[in-house]
Amino acid sequence: MDKCSFCGRTKKEANLLIAGLEGHICDHCIEQAHNILQEELGNKSSFSLDSIKLRKPDEIKNFLDQYVIGQDRAKKILSVAVYNHYKRLMQKHESDDVEIEKSNIILVGETGTGKTLLARTIARMLHVPFTIVDATVLTEAGYVGEDIESLLTRLLQSADYDVKAAEKGIVFIDELDKIARKGDNPSITRDVSGEGVQQGLLKLLEGSVVNVPPQGGRKHPEQKMIPVDTKNILFICGGAFEGIEKKIAHRLNTAVVGYNASRTRDHYDKDDLLKYIAPQDLRAYGLIPEIIGRLPVLTHLSPLDRQALRAILTEPKNSITKQYIKLLAMDGIELTFTPEALDYIVDKAIEFKLGARGLRAICEAIMIDAMFELPSGNLQEFTVNPDYAARKLERVDMQVLKAS
Repeated sequence: MDKCSFCGRTKKEANLLIAGLEGHICDHCIEQAHNILQEELGNKSSFSLDSIKLRKPDEIKNFLDQYVIGQDRAKKILSVAVYNHYKRLMQKHESDDVEIEKSNIILVGETGTGKTLLARTIARMLHVPFTIVDATVLTEAGYVGEDIESLLTRLLQSADYDVKAAEKGIVFIDELDKIARKGDNPSITRDVSGEGVQQGLLKLLEGSVVNVPPQGGRKHPEQKMIPVDTKNILFICGGAFEGIEKKIAHRLNTAVVGYNASRTRDHYDKDDLLKYIAPQDLRAYGLIPEIIGRLPVLTHLSPLDRQALRAILTEPKNSITKQYIKLLAMDGIELTFTPEALDYIVDKAIEFKLGARGLRAICEAIMIDAMFELPSGNLQEFTVNPDYAARKLERVDMQVLKAS
């Protein structure tokens, strides 16, 4: 009778029995051997601070410039934050007892201005574990959704469950505005995905030892937890904060009173009120003061103007037009966009206030027929001009693009 060569379990007693050259091993022994390996090799971290190539802030910004158009102020702030985070990791404990604290960041900007793109681009050049997580799925403990601690599960996964490496990583929390307090009086209804989530995020942002479920999702009593210290994890938060311009305008109007009120008010850029954002505006929007205090670096991303949108189409290394050109080149077809066609696409994005994300939606609507027909045809060259773009876009309900 076949049985495990290690523990003696028979085929009926084991869930799985794997045959070797001269013996068998059951699933119980495999799991136990795996646990022994984890314990023995757990102290040998593959992450080494010595392997980090410390890039200067201007070098980080130059790298971002290759992929992200505009937003110089935000790129400078992110570059300095990442550079200081590297230096903080490399800090040696000296006799002066000066301990450098981390400066978590919050990025505020309209949809399509490049918040997530900045985070993803930084991920390309980082030598520390990096992950992007979405705040919209988070709820208070005990409710349908994910626990706050599951944010760190992704970081653990990106570090191959190397806890020491994960404890020196960077987390980008997207859609932070979606967990804003839903009302001024939280006692009316249970705000399970708003203020309660913010309270739970406090311990992660400030630095504490958190028990993380290795597979994410909900915690349950029998699940093995992995303790992670968030003291050295840099948190970068982003959100559109739609409608916060009203809060900013209200503050600016009420703050400026007296003889010079109207003259000073004329100096404000009404098309880009986000540049005047302050912590009190985030509080008025629905973030609790404690969480604002743990995100000390506040910066904004300006709405993209016509020149920036035009550059996004062609200049970055992975620009939208370059992607289409490469896709059709794989079928032996040379694709060309005329300058007038690019101007038409930008005009439509501005008309419907779609931002950079809308450029892709418009290009997809224009190119879908060509991408369907050209690979099966005999054409070796294809040119997209404004007339062709207009004809294809006429069939599309632009309101659908705006909704997407």
